[in-house]
Amino acid sequence: MKKYIIMTALLLSGIAFAQDNNVKLEAVGDLVKTTYYFDNGKTQQEGFYKNGKLEGIWTSYDINGAKTAVATYKGGEKVGKWFFWNNEVLHEVDYSQSKIAAVKTWKKDSVANN
Repeated sequence: MKKYIIMTALLLSGIAFAQDNNVKLEAVGDLVKTTYYFDNGKTQQEGFYKNGKLEGIWTSYDINGAKTAVATYKGGEKVGKWFFWNNEVLHEVDYSQSKIAAVKTWKKDSVANN
Protein backbone atom coordinates (compact mmCIF):
# COMPACT_ATOMS: atom_id res chain seq x y z
CA MET A 1 0.00 0.00 0.00
CA LYS A 2 2.78 2.44 0.91
CA LYS A 3 4.48 1.77 -2.41
CA TYR A 4 1.21 2.59 -4.24
CA ILE A 5 0.91 5.93 -2.43
CA ILE A 6 4.55 6.82 -3.08
CA MET A 7 4.22 5.93 -6.76
CA THR A 8 1.12 8.13 -7.04
CA ALA A 9 2.91 11.07 -5.43
CA LEU A 10 5.91 10.67 -7.72
CA LEU A 11 3.68 10.39 -10.77
CA LEU A 12 1.80 13.57 -9.87
CA SER A 13 5.05 15.45 -9.31
CA GLY A 14 6.54 14.14 -12.56
CA ILE A 15 3.53 15.14 -14.59
CA ALA A 16 3.61 18.66 -13.23
CA PHE A 17 7.29 19.22 -13.85
CA ALA A 18 7.16 17.70 -17.34
CA GLN A 19 4.95 20.52 -18.58
CA ASP A 20 7.17 23.53 -17.91
CA ASN A 21 5.65 25.46 -20.81
CA ASN A 22 2.35 25.68 -18.89
CA VAL A 23 3.61 27.23 -15.68
CA LYS A 24 2.96 30.55 -13.95
CA LEU A 25 5.32 31.93 -11.30
CA GLU A 26 4.47 34.84 -9.01
CA ALA A 27 6.20 36.32 -5.97
CA VAL A 28 4.23 36.22 -2.72
CA GLY A 29 6.40 37.68 0.03
CA ASP A 30 9.46 35.45 0.32
CA LEU A 31 7.69 32.60 -1.51
CA VAL A 32 7.20 31.84 -5.19
CA LYS A 33 3.67 30.68 -5.96
CA THR A 34 3.86 28.14 -8.77
CA THR A 35 0.87 27.02 -10.82
CA TYR A 36 1.05 24.32 -13.49
CA TYR A 37 -1.70 24.10 -16.10
CA PHE A 38 -3.12 21.40 -18.34
CA ASP A 39 -3.20 22.15 -22.07
CA ASN A 40 -6.90 23.05 -21.68
CA GLY A 41 -5.94 25.91 -19.30
CA LYS A 42 -7.24 24.31 -16.10
CA THR A 43 -4.98 24.16 -13.05
CA GLN A 44 -3.05 20.91 -12.73
CA GLN A 45 -1.00 21.65 -9.61
CA GLU A 46 -0.29 24.65 -7.40
CA GLY A 47 1.92 25.38 -4.46
CA PHE A 48 4.91 27.34 -3.22
CA TYR A 49 8.69 27.33 -3.27
CA LYS A 50 10.96 28.99 -0.73
CA ASN A 51 14.68 29.23 -1.41
CA GLY A 52 14.27 26.76 -4.27
CA LYS A 53 12.57 24.10 -2.11
CA LEU A 54 8.95 22.98 -1.95
CA GLU A 55 7.15 24.80 0.87
CA GLY A 56 3.67 24.71 2.34
CA ILE A 57 0.58 23.17 0.79
CA TRP A 58 0.63 21.75 -2.74
CA THR A 59 -2.65 20.78 -4.40
CA SER A 60 -3.11 18.64 -7.51
CA TYR A 61 -6.21 18.41 -9.73
CA ASP A 62 -7.39 16.16 -12.54
CA ILE A 63 -8.21 17.41 -16.04
CA ASN A 64 -11.81 18.14 -14.93
CA GLY A 65 -10.75 20.28 -11.97
CA ALA A 66 -11.42 17.69 -9.23
CA LYS A 67 -8.87 17.63 -6.42
CA THR A 68 -6.64 14.53 -6.55
CA ALA A 69 -4.02 15.27 -3.88
CA VAL A 70 -3.07 17.70 -1.13
CA ALA A 71 0.49 17.58 0.19
CA THR A 72 2.51 19.60 2.69
CA TYR A 73 6.23 20.43 2.55
CA LYS A 74 8.57 22.27 4.89
CA GLY A 75 12.00 23.14 3.52
CA GLY A 76 11.57 20.56 0.76
CA GLU A 77 10.73 17.77 3.23
CA LYS A 78 7.40 15.91 3.23
CA VAL A 79 5.54 16.65 6.48
CA GLY A 80 2.16 16.22 8.07
CA LYS A 81 -0.91 14.70 6.51
CA TRP A 82 -1.16 14.14 2.77
CA PHE A 83 -4.44 13.24 1.09
CA PHE A 84 -4.95 11.34 -2.17
CA TRP A 85 -8.35 10.91 -3.81
CA ASN A 86 -8.74 7.93 -6.13
CA ASN A 87 -12.28 7.37 -7.42
CA GLU A 88 -14.28 6.26 -4.38
CA VAL A 89 -11.30 6.06 -2.00
CA LEU A 90 -9.47 8.64 0.11
CA HIS A 91 -5.95 7.83 1.33
CA GLU A 92 -4.48 9.77 4.24
CA VAL A 93 -0.72 9.46 4.58
CA ASP A 94 1.10 10.82 7.63
CA TYR A 95 4.71 11.85 7.06
CA SER A 96 7.40 12.28 9.67
CA GLN A 97 10.91 13.34 8.59
CA SER A 98 9.94 12.72 4.93
CA LYS A 99 9.06 9.09 5.69
CA ILE A 100 5.65 7.47 5.79
CA ALA A 101 4.58 7.05 9.41
CA ALA A 102 1.00 5.85 8.86
CA VAL A 103 -1.58 5.27 6.12
CA LYS A 104 -5.36 5.36 6.52
CA THR A 105 -7.86 4.58 3.78
CA TRP A 106 -11.55 5.45 3.59
CA LYS A 107 -14.18 4.53 1.06
CA LYS A 108 -16.57 7.26 -0.06
CA ASP A 109 -19.51 5.65 1.80
CA SER A 110 -17.70 5.79 5.15
CA VAL A 111 -16.99 9.55 4.97
CA ALA A 112 -20.17 10.71 3.21
CA ASN A 113 -22.27 10.68 6.39
CA ASN A 114 -19.81 12.71 8.51
